Amino acid sequence: MTASPWSEEQRLLGAIRAGDTAAAEELVERTYSAVFASIYRLCGDSDLSADLTQETYQKAWAALSGFDGRSQLFTWLYRIAYTTFLNYIRRPRRMTSLDEPDSIDVADETPAVDAVLVVQEEAEHLREAVMKLPEDLRFTVTAHFWGGLPVKEIARIEKITTVAIRKRLHRAFTLLESMLDEEPS
Repeated sequence: MTASPWSEEQRLLGAIRAGDTAAAEELVERTYSAVFASIYRLCGDSDLSADLTQETYQKAWAALSGFDGRSQLFTWLYRIAYTTFLNYIRRPRRMTSLDEPDSIDVADETPAVDAVLVVQEEAEHLREAVMKLPEDLRFTVTAHFWGGLPVKEIARIEKITTVAIRKRLHRAFTLLESMLDEEPS
C-alpha cells in the first residue's frame, strides 16, 4: 500500500517541524524545480530566479509553524515565491557604473539563430504584458499558467469562486491580446 501524496506531505511536514533535516532536504528536492521555474517565468533571469528561490525557502522555513495545511504545500510555497518576486521588483536598486574597476563584465549573450531571438523577444513581450496586468489578474494568470496551480486552488487562495477565477482569466486574456497587438516598445 502506497502513501497518498497528501499523507506523505503531512509526514514530511511533521518530521520537519520535529527538526528532521533529511525531511527538509527531501521536501526541497521535491519542490525546488517547480518553485524555481515559477520565479523564472516571472523574471526571465536564471541567476535572479536562483536567488529568489533561495529567499522563498528561507521565508517558508521561518513561517512553517504558521502553515496550517489547508492548501497544498506547493500552493503555499508558490504564494511565498510570488510575493518574494513582487517585493524584489519593488525594492530600490543601487546603481553601479560599468566603468568602476570592480564592476561585472557584461557578456554578449545574443543568440546566433534569428528564430531563437524572435521567440525570446515574443516571450519577453508576453512577460512584460503580464506584469502590466492589474494585481488580481496578474496573480491569477501567473499562478495558473506559470505556477501550474489549478483554478480550484487559486479560487481557494483568493477566497472567491472558480467562476470568478475563470472570469479573471478571460479578462486577462482580453487585456493581454490588446497589449500584445501593440508594437513592442
